[in-house]
Amino acid sequence: MAAHDRLASQSQVVLRLGQMLLSFGASAYRVKKSMADLARAVGISDHRAQVTYTEIIATAYANGTFRTELAEQRLMGVNADKIDRLNNYVVSLRGRSVRVEDVSDELDAVARIPALYDWFSNALASGLACAAFAFLNGGGWVECSAVAVASFFGQALRRQMLHRHMNHFGVWMACGALASLIYILLVAPAQHFLGVEATHQAGFISALLFLVPGFPLVTGLIDLVRQDFQGGIGRLVYVFMLVASAGVAVWAVSAVFGWSVAPQYTIELVPWLHFLLRFLTSFVAAYGFAILFNSPHRVCFAAALIGAVINTGRIALVLLAGMPVPAAVGLAALAAGLLAVAVAKRTRFSRVTLSVPAVVIMIPGVPLYRALTNLNNQQIDDALSALFTVLFTIVAIGMGLALSRMLTDKNWLMESQERVPNLWDYEKEEDA
Repeated sequence: MAAHDRLASQSQVVLRLGQMLLSFGASAYRVKKSMADLARAVGISDHRAQVTYTEIIATAYANGTFRTELAEQRLMGVNADKIDRLNNYVVSLRGRSVRVEDVSDELDAVARIPALYDWFSNALASGLACAAFAFLNGGGWVECSAVAVASFFGQALRRQMLHRHMNHFGVWMACGALASLIYILLVAPAQHFLGVEATHQAGFISALLFLVPGFPLVTGLIDLVRQDFQGGIGRLVYVFMLVASAGVAVWAVSAVFGWSVAPQYTIELVPWLHFLLRFLTSFVAAYGFAILFNSPHRVCFAAALIGAVINTGRIALVLLAGMPVPAAVGLAALAAGLLAVAVAKRTRFSRVTLSVPAVVIMIPGVPLYRALTNLNNQQIDDALSALFTVLFTIVAIGMGLALSRMLTDKNWLMESQERVPNLWDYEKEEDA
């Protein structure tokens, strides 16, 4: 009984670590590996876990007995800062033994850390990032300025609703409707009274790009590559539902006001200046998304610099070398993964918090929301063309990041042939 009680306290603190990582947006692979590393540090002989997007089932073997527990995690979100803090803490325990009480105190300390940015800074980052996206999507000053204001208020509403633990799908629908409505209310009077051309109407799609769930999308792809199918499929279904919720709001608002979602605007600049501005706006977009993921400024800067380099390179490959978009995106994602590894080795930042903001800016959010609107309008050919473009691009991002992991981490390149634990082994060990 004493051995089982001891194992109960050990396994509970390990399970709590897994729940916290899951709630902060870590991938299933990261959750399982961190739990296994902490389990060894607290004296558990062997630890196995099955991780989905909302649940963890874990079995711990030690002291001649075993214990299986199940935990459900319903408060989902993204907090890159706390992922890095927990990851660094677990790494510091390698080769050491630690008391359960000390681990529990450390987890309490991490849980008490408030968000790094207040609502205004968070919303401002969203507005600037989406305005940068609008420029990258061919918009001019009209689109960029209106998108900045609309995304600011959309993100401010989303933060307040999420802090009240409201249903995510309802949150995405409400914030998508608000952002698109604000864009229309800004541009429509300008068209009527100031003579602004109607070609700027489709720019309101860029105002919704803060709603692209980039972090769970990328970690879901990573889980699939690692063959953590339950966690990966769950994340991707969650992503699809969020995008569909925002897409319904976009279609409803565009239908009510009769606004087009087909792009008619473009901006022409001197090539060298255009590429320089693309580099700067890619930096701003990646920096803004890193802030939305609650990364410290140093992480934001590193991730934004990686994003600016790889996204500008991707555009150059497409425009100057004529490379197909998915191939260019895949190479850019590979470069992002390798650069993230290089930076991570010299800092205490993790690869995921560096690479995800960098590659998120390549996710084709505008074609995605446009395709959903076209589906609702029964424009099937246009919708399918855009959806396939989005699908190939997202797969290319996943393949590029996966290849970078395989090239830099032997645990990704080769599967270990671990023997299934047998309780009899631990009973003999305890008797000895």
